Amino acid sequence: MKRMSVALAALAGLAITAGAAQARDQIQIVGSSTVFPFTTAVAESFGKAGKFKTPVVESTGTGGGMKLFCSGVGEGTPDITGASRKIKDSEVETCKKAGVTSITEILIGYDGIAFSNSKSGPAVDLSRKQLFQALAKQVPVDGKLVDNPYKNWSDIDPSLPNQKIEVLGPPPTSGTRDAFVELVMDVGCGEFPEIKALEGDAKKAVCQSIREDGGYVEAGENDNLIVQKLESNPAAFGIFGYSFLEENADKLQGAKVEGVGPTFEAVADKSYPIGRELYIYVKNAHVGVIPGMREFVAEYVSERAMGEEGYLADKGLITLTPENQQAVASKAMSLTPMN
Repeated sequence: MKRMSVALAALAGLAITAGAAQARDQIQIVGSSTVFPFTTAVAESFGKAGKFKTPVVESTGTGGGMKLFCSGVGEGTPDITGASRKIKDSEVETCKKAGVTSITEILIGYDGIAFSNSKSGPAVDLSRKQLFQALAKQVPVDGKLVDNPYKNWSDIDPSLPNQKIEVLGPPPTSGTRDAFVELVMDVGCGEFPEIKALEGDAKKAVCQSIREDGGYVEAGENDNLIVQKLESNPAAFGIFGYSFLEENADKLQGAKVEGVGPTFEAVADKSYPIGRELYIYVKNAHVGVIPGMREFVAEYVSERAMGEEGYLADKGLITLTPENQQAVASKAMSLTPMN
């Protein structure tokens, strides 16, 4: 009798959870501010078809989205999250502990990280070493690591503008920040023998710590806000996804990085040094419970959306090759879980 009571209680709990999930008839999506405009475009197209409600899409940043996505299964948790980097092993473990054990990873395309300023500001060509010197918390000077002494760009190199270093960028929860650290800061710090000699956490701390003295300003997850601030301050630079630069090409210019500017072609052929992959992650436990999940995924990976001539390319997404797009679509449609 005791065993039967426990079993009945467990079944009752499952019924409550299932009922709660079924009570929601609208897909909920969180995640990367870079992926946000692409997912929003898919959500609007999906909603216009009329069969299901338009999904709710929220820009929380990659890290913030993963935290919400991995918080559990059920109506109170998101169904999908966007990410401007691959999911971390630690996030996979967090998901598992909360019961999110089946996730489908979908590569939606590519994006460049633009280092941009107002068109009324100076046009620059920067190396990743110079970007590290401008933004790191500590830098080598005369063979020693010291708190960043560089106030103006010209302090780093006389050929650079004689104006204050002021960079508006994303917070630590952002996938754009993660990618910038990996593709710029880690590479730039490797140019210095003093840092190369360091090991493990000591090296990581120097390479990945951003200055906190006003040279770098955390501007939140709203890339549009960074764009507005750059318009009003021609001396400042901003860090955000290429798609936002393309949308505001009448107001902003992208800096060259090691001689290559952030263009569609340069990101697509990977000649632009700061490029990354973009993803969405689907919570498979919600498929068949939250209406329209499978159909929404089908819309996202369709030729009309993520194909070379699709509406996501019009939004600035660097699309996959036709062969890769077909492979991704096949995997997505079958909702193949990550290993």
